[in-house]
Amino acid sequence: MNTTDDLQENGAPIVSPAMPTTAWLTDPRVYAVHRLAAHSDHACRLMGADAGVDPAQSLDGEWRVRIETAPDGRFPDGTCDGPDWISDVSPLFAAPGFDDSSFTSVQVPSHWETTGLHAPQYVNVQYPWDGHEDPEAPGVPENNHVAVYRRRFHAEGAVAAAVREGRTVTLTFQGAATAIYVWLNGAFIGYAEDSFTPSEFDVTDVIRSDDNVLAVACYEYSSASWLEDQDFWRLHGLFRSVELNARPAAHVVDLHADADWDPATRQGSLSLDALIDDAANAATADLALRDKNGATVWHTAAEAAGTLHAEVKIDDASPWSAERPDLYELSVTLIDGDGKVLENAHTHVGFRRVTIEDGILKLNGKRLVFRGVDRHEFDHRRGRAITEEDMLWDIRFMKRHNINAVRTSHYPNQSRWYELCDEYGIYLIDETNLETHGSWNSPGDIPVGTSIPGDDETWLGACIDRLTSMIMRDRNHASVLVWSLGNESYAGEVLKAMSKHAHGLDPSRPVHYEGVNWNHRYDGISDFESRMYAKPAEIREWLEHGDDRGKPNKPFVSCEYMHAMGNSCGGLSEFIDLEAYERYAGGFIWDYIDQGLEQRVPDGSRRLSIGGDWGDRPTDYEFVGNGIVFADRTPSPKAQEVKQLYSPIKLTPDGHGVTIENRNLFAGTDGYVFAARLLADGREIWHADYRFDVAAGDTVRHDIGFPDIDADSGAHEITYEVDLLLAEAAAWAPAGYELAFGQLTGTLNPDGRIGETDDEDDNGHATITLGRWNAGIRRDDEEILLSRTQGGIVSWTSSGREMVIRRPELVTFRPPDRQRQGQPFRIRPGRMVRGRTLRRRDRHAHQPDQRRRTRRRIPV
Repeated sequence: MNTTDDLQENGAPIVSPAMPTTAWLTDPRVYAVHRLAAHSDHACRLMGADAGVDPAQSLDGEWRVRIETAPDGRFPDGTCDGPDWISDVSPLFAAPGFDDSSFTSVQVPSHWETTGLHAPQYVNVQYPWDGHEDPEAPGVPENNHVAVYRRRFHAEGAVAAAVREGRTVTLTFQGAATAIYVWLNGAFIGYAEDSFTPSEFDVTDVIRSDDNVLAVACYEYSSASWLEDQDFWRLHGLFRSVELNARPAAHVVDLHADADWDPATRQGSLSLDALIDDAANAATADLALRDKNGATVWHTAAEAAGTLHAEVKIDDASPWSAERPDLYELSVTLIDGDGKVLENAHTHVGFRRVTIEDGILKLNGKRLVFRGVDRHEFDHRRGRAITEEDMLWDIRFMKRHNINAVRTSHYPNQSRWYELCDEYGIYLIDETNLETHGSWNSPGDIPVGTSIPGDDETWLGACIDRLTSMIMRDRNHASVLVWSLGNESYAGEVLKAMSKHAHGLDPSRPVHYEGVNWNHRYDGISDFESRMYAKPAEIREWLEHGDDRGKPNKPFVSCEYMHAMGNSCGGLSEFIDLEAYERYAGGFIWDYIDQGLEQRVPDGSRRLSIGGDWGDRPTDYEFVGNGIVFADRTPSPKAQEVKQLYSPIKLTPDGHGVTIENRNLFAGTDGYVFAARLLADGREIWHADYRFDVAAGDTVRHDIGFPDIDADSGAHEITYEVDLLLAEAAAWAPAGYELAFGQLTGTLNPDGRIGETDDEDDNGHATITLGRWNAGIRRDDEEILLSRTQGGIVSWTSSGREMVIRRPELVTFRPPDRQRQGQPFRIRPGRMVRGRTLRRRDRHAHQPDQRRRTRRRIPV
């Protein structure tokens, strides 16, 4: 069984696996001890005598836990006043008979902070200890905490059978922050870092049928904390599921399916590699591929061996895309010499091809644009311990709001998320759990000249391991189009090695990394020109002319843009306009969901909190709230702007028809109803449904039978509207759900003419008086007086009522928030009231020969 003790890529073992020590916490070269090698997240079914039995046994549920200050140089003992246990002896709390009655009961998965055992802290760039202590990397603060977890359990189901028969049983922690030591029945099992990828251990030799005691020491800080400086609440504990897995006599431990699709031939190519443990116990491997209807499209048998390779061509394969997420099921069934089925391993695959051609990102031969969001895993009560229900809500919201892509900022998500993105159709940039922003950045966004990992090979093994764990787990998922090396970790030789490793481990996907913008000597690290918060004009300049590095030769992606904090997203259309440039690959709005933790206040009510509300210092306050969705998963008003502008189908009514622009890559509009409506003063007076099939990439105008309107004595606002509705129910929305709309609005005058509402021309006649001090305009019962000395309107009377008493000032002020105050966060009063600081460059009044009107210009 391959374990990380082998450290095959990085030299000889660097630790003695039998002697755990707290020294590992500050040694970045030690990031996994006894942890099994990363592998795919395919599913398995035990067959034969265990047919229909899930091989997994969940250890989620009630655990006992105690949090204390981490002792220096030794493990905690689980009591307040226990002895100083030396590091090579199992601590008291790991003993099966230890009395944990004084511990607190908590539910796992959860965080210490969301169960009330520890105060949460939010920081963005700075490390959470900054100012309190100043440890030097890879050291950790003296004020470190450790949670001692204990869980009693009996082996059940398939696990119990495996224990009885002496078969392999593994223990997996799907997510734990920040570093864990694990004991089972008093025996040391292993050590692991990397909070966001699975840590799996072999417990075959120590697990019993009954009365097992699992003990975990989970540390707040370790050297890994220097690599996990993401913009989020600092939350700790066993926050993803913990489970046991029983293995049969022979087991598919890793399954790699490379499913390519050729746009020219419409042929799928499947390359399969399987790694089989205890292959000697199996005689044959039965391989099959089934389409979405369950029909077998390929089947073969091969001799079971430690490694298994197969290739096949699938004619007229259905390609996968977010628009049409067609999946196939691949299965590998192991059969012994007596014909007994031992195991069925299976995973979903999607045939698709991701390429960069002449600097253009393409999917299945078509240029691809990401209309995406950056997404933290978050719930306002559970923190990052989110549920499948949360994920389904997010998927449905995204599909309903025309969001086609997610960047998993800034760490790998739960495996279930990738399955849902495969199934529903969402493109993913899968991001490594790496951010070291505070190691190289100072106030004012100024690099300090040093960075982690930089060129320091001490960090190389841990960084490569994080990347490998993500790729090995997620590479079968069709939704994953791009690997990302991490976020805001500057550049250097370690990241360069990571890029090379990613390309070598998976040549079928491009690699993304934004941090090279801080040091262009390392541009080769990233296959994209990726920037954060570049202005539309800057992006357009690069797309048209390049920069001092030369002409553009990569796809441009805004890996973070808009910064949806406060009342934001108003300029989104300027970025959508950039889609006219082929090398513009779209972007990801920062970010999807506010990270507001629910907090009970003294009066008993609850509120959504921001940084600082928990007494956490240092903090970055409301910068924790940047979402288009509120923390309690209610949509914010910003979401409507995103929905309309992200729609790939644009509708432009003209009063007699509608022009339909279909910017989809593969899907036509035959799955939609086009609901035409005529509204008078906002009230529907006519409605008709149409079906138009506009092919992907085409723009077509279709006639619509809008009726003529009879004018009466008054003026009315008339709106010609066409709505885009789902014709049939989808997994993510009911039939009739509106995805986009187009409107043409004008004013119906008594003479029957319709003019656009925003037309400023006025054909009415007015009398103009040009005095020495003032200019006057009179029409019917209205008069406007403009003062030359005051520089504007000083009177406007209508029907004898005065509307203006002094010259209005142009004021663009609204209550400032941190979004508009910038860094450092301070208000600039001189910019708050623009009308008081404007300079009048030109003003004049004149009487034209035609259409007697008065104009006053104040260029700004």
